[in-house]
Amino acid sequence: PVHGVMRYLIQQGYKCIPINPREAENGGQILGQAAVASVSDIKEKVDMVDIFLRADRIPAAVDDAIAQGAGAVWTQLNIDVDEATIAKARAAGMTVITNRCPAIEIPNLGITTPARL
Repeated sequence: PVHGVMRYLIQQGYKCIPINPREAENGGQILGQAAVASVSDIKEKVDMVDIFLRADRIPAAVDDAIAQGAGAVWTQLNIDVDEATIAKARAAGMTVITNRCPAIEIPNLGITTPARL
């Protein structure tokens, strides 16, 4: 599912930077995009961090997103995020979307994407 959602977002005109330590270590790419090891390795403004991790790894990913100054975190379907992590992200001024998939929600909500501007 990770690559499918990323592919969809790229097709919609979003810039996606994959975070994958293994790929980054080898200078690899995912869907033609250079991989980085962590959110902190991104050297530009981050609007959203779409998290594809097990629930027990989400708090650390949210901490990284907060430190980077991301505007939002999004977790995927059927992943339970603890309330303390959600509260921490919101207290940092982030939008928090849980148990949703952007590839489903963007078309369902009729959101205008960069490709449609």
